[in-house]
Amino acid sequence: MGDEVIIEQNGVELSNVEEGPTGKEKIDIEEDESADDRPAWDNKIQYLLSQIGFAVGLGNVWRFPYLCQRNGGGAFLIPYLIMLVIEGIPIFHLELAIGQRIRKGSIDVWNQINPLLGGVGVAMVAVSFLVALYYNVIIGWCAFYFFNSFQAPLPWATCPGNGTVLECEKSSPTAYFWYREALDTSESIEDGGGINWKMMLCIFTAWLIVCVCMIKGIKSSGKAIYFTATFPYVVLLIFFFRGVTLEGAGDGLAFLFIPRVEKLADPIVWLEAATQIFFSLSVAFGGLISFSSYNPRKNNCTRDAVVVAIINSGTSIFASIVIFSVLGFKALTDSRKCLQEFQVVMDNNVPDFASQNMTVTASNYMDLWGTYNTTDTAVRDFNFGYCSKEGNLNNAVGGTGLAFVVFTEAMNQFYPLEMGPFWSILFFLMLANLGLSSMFGTLEGVITPLRDAGIWKWRKEFLVVLLCVVCFLIGLIFAQYSGSYWLDIFNDYSGTFPLLIIAFFENIAIVYVYGLNRLSDDLLYMTGSRPNIYWKVTWMFLTPVSMLVIFGATIYTEATRTITYKGWDSALGQVVDKGPYPWWGEMMCYVLICLPTLFIPLVFVLRLTGLMPYRGETLKAKQKRTVPGAISKQNLLKMRFSDLKAHSTEDSDSVKAMLP
Repeated sequence: MGDEVIIEQNGVELSNVEEGPTGKEKIDIEEDESADDRPAWDNKIQYLLSQIGFAVGLGNVWRFPYLCQRNGGGAFLIPYLIMLVIEGIPIFHLELAIGQRIRKGSIDVWNQINPLLGGVGVAMVAVSFLVALYYNVIIGWCAFYFFNSFQAPLPWATCPGNGTVLECEKSSPTAYFWYREALDTSESIEDGGGINWKMMLCIFTAWLIVCVCMIKGIKSSGKAIYFTATFPYVVLLIFFFRGVTLEGAGDGLAFLFIPRVEKLADPIVWLEAATQIFFSLSVAFGGLISFSSYNPRKNNCTRDAVVVAIINSGTSIFASIVIFSVLGFKALTDSRKCLQEFQVVMDNNVPDFASQNMTVTASNYMDLWGTYNTTDTAVRDFNFGYCSKEGNLNNAVGGTGLAFVVFTEAMNQFYPLEMGPFWSILFFLMLANLGLSSMFGTLEGVITPLRDAGIWKWRKEFLVVLLCVVCFLIGLIFAQYSGSYWLDIFNDYSGTFPLLIIAFFENIAIVYVYGLNRLSDDLLYMTGSRPNIYWKVTWMFLTPVSMLVIFGATIYTEATRTITYKGWDSALGQVVDKGPYPWWGEMMCYVLICLPTLFIPLVFVLRLTGLMPYRGETLKAKQKRTVPGAISKQNLLKMRFSDLKAHSTEDSDSVKAMLP
């Protein structure tokens, strides 16, 4: 901004700087900052690692690859990158900027902009709370696998009972261990079955770790983030080199990057791409606002937004390369195993086949079946489910099953076998760390707003402990034998659709209520430059319009389909369609969608009618009581006295004395 010369005359400061915020805004910012005893990050690296750790989480490792596979491989990357540019990065930047400017949590930020918008902050807190309830359960699952990794062979390497446990024989050792040993899942959501004590202890351990790391606020979680945000990249790099050197890795990578272009015509692909952007970047949770509120005001939040968003999306793609290289290896291994089993069937039941030393291959097994299925029942009834590499890749990925079934099965086949525990420990420690770094930001999106808004007036440590205890007790619903069904409900409905609604109102509130010009002045003060045309066009038009389109598509999709769920069938040893949820399960889906978002109109009405007045000080009121100043000396000489109506009478008199 150049060198600044301040001249004081008759109580009014004059500056030779023509660009920048008006004097009233500049003094307002500087007075706030000088009087602010808010905690701060130790350094910029700690802040960036916290933002990266919050944005990069479990969704980058198993959710993104699953959506990419289901929606056409490389074709999914096209809408994903488009949504990143027109929705993800712009909203991400808005949250960093407004948090850094106002230096408050998500509730008080919106109250200070306009008390009628206070419901946006409350909705953010509600979403963060609901997501934290189930997100830490996944960390508990990681803890269970981590503790079981300190043995060789791994407990999911073979079926127990030497072939007597039919549930395992019909499925696989890894699927059996996940559904029976870990979750001990019930047959349906209606069968609660009581508490799984092993899983309850693991969930308790996860909450204990989070509580200890959060107990001192950013001073402790900021220190922990040096490890939790960087360690996953070390492990992913190790798995990258291990994965791409496996036989069959190329098949998996080809499946990932070769697009099925016809998928681009499906609106659901675009809907899921946008949903993944919001969930992955953690926008509309409030945690980004809380983290950035601990920054000094003169910090380049524009650069931070772009850097963190690119790192987050790059991590998703890099993790997909690691995952699909392993899945390609697994698909090839399963295909060979299936063909070998069919070879045995042909040798034992078709005399001519064995006598002629014929071999079953991936190119001829279906022709052989077509030739001999009418002459032998064993050939006719053979299950070819895993003989096709393409079929294995199509059915390999599925939500949490990616980490807890597919990847553990692939680790069973890493050589040498004695290294299985080492790979398992690294992988599940990485998953736990991804979850922990995101949990810090999610809980910060609850704790900071409650304290800044004056709702909690006691020591922060007590709030952290109380919040963790309450979340653990409510989260016992996920420790039931039907807990995995409940987690699917929370994962599908609490952290997806509400984020879209909150982000829309957030965009409107900042750009059209707070004001784009005012935001531009703030960014000039904080970063040294005003937003360019890209930011203005996306904030004013592209971002809100695209969210409205996705909102309409989501409403149509949900209104035209029956909400069903899948579950484990112990008799068949596989996941099957369980049909529609019971009425109370379906109602819970709608409650999770509506509960956070209803705070937006509710607070608006209560404030508008005076039933819940805001007793704090808004930014507008703060500016009125702040001494105006810092009018450009050059511009002052060009202005008429009648143009200075925005200033108080006293200040106008002092300025009048300076006019020629």
